[in-house]
Amino acid sequence: MYVAFDQLPPTARVWIYQAARPLTGPEVVAALPDLARFSEEWTSHGRSLLASAEVLHQQFLVIGLDEGVAGASGCSIDASVRFVGQLEQRFGVALLDKSRLAFLHDGEVQLLKHNEIKAAVAAGTIAPDTFYFDNTLATKGELDAHWPRPAAQTWLARYFGQEEKKGSLA
Repeated sequence: MYVAFDQLPPTARVWIYQAARPLTGPEVVAALPDLARFSEEWTSHGRSLLASAEVLHQQFLVIGLDEGVAGASGCSIDASVRFVGQLEQRFGVALLDKSRLAFLHDGEVQLLKHNEIKAAVAAGTIAPDTFYFDNTLATKGELDAHWPRPAAQTWLARYFGQEEKKGSLA
């Protein structure tokens, strides 16, 4: 069952897929009916799932699921990954590649490979207060409150000589 993304509860589970390039306005508009249809038809062991999907920052596909209604099974998660793969083919953009990290720089999403982080920190391109999109967040509440958040408040703190605050999302 489809629900508007902003109507998902904070406890809703989320999966974040990062595009290798910004999606154009027409691509986002063209994807919207597919996102709604997938959310409406997504099931787990024959049970409808209360779900939604949205494109954020023209760079991220976020799928949300209210597991309080029904939880995702391995098969339903596989179905969502197949759906994302279909979107990759349709728009000619990688969404399943996790080799790059995303930062918000001057209002735009900037992608860097893991091995480019140290040099970017040394050059001052990435600073402790540079916003980082942590795509491993598990819930919509975390997404709403801490995505993106300053790099120094994430696992990237080690690059700034700071220790990550364990157990804290603040």
